[in-house]
Amino acid sequence: MNKEDYKQIAEKHSPNSKTPLNCLKAFVSGGAVCALGQGIFNLYSLLNVSAEDAKLLCSCTLIFIGIVFTALHLYEKLAKFAGAGTLVPITGFANSMAASAIEFKSEGLITGLGAKIFIICGPVIAYGVFASALYGVVVLIFK
Repeated sequence: MNKEDYKQIAEKHSPNSKTPLNCLKAFVSGGAVCALGQGIFNLYSLLNVSAEDAKLLCSCTLIFIGIVFTALHLYEKLAKFAGAGTLVPITGFANSMAASAIEFKSEGLITGLGAKIFIICGPVIAYGVFASALYGVVVLIFK
């Protein structure tokens, strides 16, 4: 079998791409998470919380919601529907940390939870710190 025959067989048996639908689902669901965040911020603002504190409380609330959804196995159902829309940074990050913690909790607090909680998030944190330091150097040089 040559490459062309293989390619024809693979295309024949591959499912059709649902890219436009997947993009629409991701856009709408990611937007819904952001709208929820704005609603939470507005709610805290209505309670006479300062804008700075409302931002902090909004972030904490979204993280809490992401962790609760992960613990109740609702986040994975949402992810199956929404796809990339669940990767909104704050809730997606909370999900990845909580999922790692839940998965390895049976191995103990130190070797399970403590060691594995950053298995997914560790590289993200390291990259964030490196990128922010690099940005600081660039700003320092060009200012």
